[in-house]
Amino acid sequence: MDLKAYLKERCTLVDEALDRFLPKADELPFSLHKSMRYSVFAGGKRIRPILMLAACDAVGGDISLAMPAACAMEMIHTYSLIHDDLPAMDDDDFRRGNPTNHKVFGEAIAILAGDALLTEAFILMSRVEPSASLPPEAVLRVIQEISHCAGSHGMVGGQVVDMESEGKAEMDLATVQYIHTHKTGALIKASVKAGAILGGADEARLASLTTYGEAIGLAFQIADDILDIEGTTEEIGKDAGSDEARGKATYPAVMGLAESKKRAVELVDMALESLAGFDHRADPLRDIATYIVKRKS
Repeated sequence: MDLKAYLKERCTLVDEALDRFLPKADELPFSLHKSMRYSVFAGGKRIRPILMLAACDAVGGDISLAMPAACAMEMIHTYSLIHDDLPAMDDDDFRRGNPTNHKVFGEAIAILAGDALLTEAFILMSRVEPSASLPPEAVLRVIQEISHCAGSHGMVGGQVVDMESEGKAEMDLATVQYIHTHKTGALIKASVKAGAILGGADEARLASLTTYGEAIGLAFQIADDILDIEGTTEEIGKDAGSDEARGKATYPAVMGLAESKKRAVELVDMALESLAGFDHRADPLRDIATYIVKRKS
């Protein structure tokens, strides 16, 4: 399949849906809604929502039923980036090649924009159209899964350990793995699981896709660690080498660059193996797994 065309087409679908679901910039409070939309439409690759839709496809589901949750996932991801960039955390000036939210709208509005995006995400996930053929228990299961992976046992917990580990002279692999599987990997895994659940997957297929999501979630962050070293500021959309400069806990810092690349490839192989029982409808998931370690941004 033509992965580039597939990603572009799915990204367009997600962007169109996000535009419908998000509050408009001309609705009060103007500054808040402009800030929310600024970061959501700042050029993201939409990997998480695309993975959710692809997992739904892979089990024969209807992606239109998964689209609200897919957009909610992108809102949660965007809120995390806005807060991650704040002076109290990473204090970044650029994200996706654009000035960070707080640089444009100020810290107070940036914090509130993140809060609003997180809240809107749960409004969206819980809004089931009367005509939708989704079982209520599936919707509740998805909300619970995403909530768990976004909270203190997932992304937020990973962010805390990441901040607390910054600048430490000694870093161990267990800590780096915890940070990566929670801060980044948790929402990627949740995206795949949610898509499978909304697509009507049985427990065996859900287990296989969970393995896939865990593997590519960790591979994605290892690839980010490598890009921070080998990529340029123009390619990655933020200052290259910032992880090393801040003393971040990363795979290359603990294992070295060559071993990190080897581990990323092993994880992709694990992800592909987990899809062995799926037919051609899982081809996008297969190609995305390979793309994750080869991407340049």
